[in-house]
Amino acid sequence: MKRLIRENSLSLCFLLLFLAALAGQSVAGAAAFNAEQAANGGSPVGWAEYVTSSSFAVDVAENWQSEYLQFFLYILITVWLVQRGSPESKKPGEEGLETDAEQKVGRYAEPGSPAWAAAPGWRRAVYSHSLGIAMGLIFLLSWLAQSVAGLAAYNTEQLAQLEDTVGWGGYVASPDFWNRTLQNWQSEFLAVASMVLLSIFLRQRGSPQSKKVGDPHAKTASSG
Repeated sequence: MKRLIRENSLSLCFLLLFLAALAGQSVAGAAAFNAEQAANGGSPVGWAEYVTSSSFAVDVAENWQSEYLQFFLYILITVWLVQRGSPESKKPGEEGLETDAEQKVGRYAEPGSPAWAAAPGWRRAVYSHSLGIAMGLIFLLSWLAQSVAGLAAYNTEQLAQLEDTVGWGGYVASPDFWNRTLQNWQSEFLAVASMVLLSIFLRQRGSPQSKKVGDPHAKTASSG
């Protein structure tokens, strides 16, 4: 068990941080929701009722979709674009999908390679892009969940103000939806750009996301 935890400590750590942050968000969100209810003359709700509400669901989903969009785009864009000096980039001149020999697929697969890496036809093609496909699908599902939960929350507010409700298409085209969406996207894109650029000149000793402390600034695709 100790070995299992040690060998999977990175993913376990972030899963625990995720659960702790989600729990904290649910408590703080319920308090904020009830404060708003009190200010508007509404009745407070319990924690369980809040975490199963559209208000909580849309807040969670809009963050998930922006995170997975960030990873999806970064995975795809870094196939073709490079940043000289960044460990987050391939080396200039190595842009593209690379050869079968470099990727160890087909007849170049090694004994320990995944079975689909050596498989012919569509299985190898799908597995060769499976990470991007998975991230893209999770993004789309999260985006859909945000739109549905956001629609429910928006219409609840409309009814409380004795105004007309809207359909899914109307909500997805509304300023409310795109305000929620774009405020998350811009922060994710800025964070990625900052990581790419700052990692050229700054270091974190021992981190695989950083170059070695003594590496030249111009060295690209290096890990410490």
